[in-house]
Amino acid sequence: MAVILTLTMYMVSCTKSSSNGYSACTNVPINNDTAALMAFARINGLAVTQDTSGLYYEIVTQGYGSSSPLLTSTIFVTYTGTLLNGTVIDSTSDATKTGYVLNTLIPAWQIGLQKIRAGGRIKLLCPSDLAYGCLGAGTIVAPNTPLYYDITLVSFQ
Repeated sequence: MAVILTLTMYMVSCTKSSSNGYSACTNVPINNDTAALMAFARINGLAVTQDTSGLYYEIVTQGYGSSSPLLTSTIFVTYTGTLLNGTVIDSTSDATKTGYVLNTLIPAWQIGLQKIRAGGRIKLLCPSDLAYGCLGAGTIVAPNTPLYYDITLVSFQ
């Protein structure tokens, strides 16, 4: 669970410019991941919708209440994140160990979690550019790797 927060903060602190001492890299266009994401959806029986950002998602349960989290909301979630081959990269079943500010997380989470309310569940098929992009996430997620997340938004404040 701490992997998402730690890696996201790493991404925010690193730019894609070699002028700051980091190697320059280039994110692949979102459309480059479409075939792999659609194959994953088909194999796994997901009925996904495409957001204008390029994120694919399936709302399993909308949740309750009248509002969704804002980018500045602190979210409490349970989730599993995997590579498209099924390898688990991160998960937690204890929402009390989360408490992330949404705008510090990967773009796919920022976009997807605003589509549901507390108690809602969403499945995200994330093009690499909306996940960890060309930087990847250490040895866990290679650069330019699309990801899958199954997330329940337990609560937010």
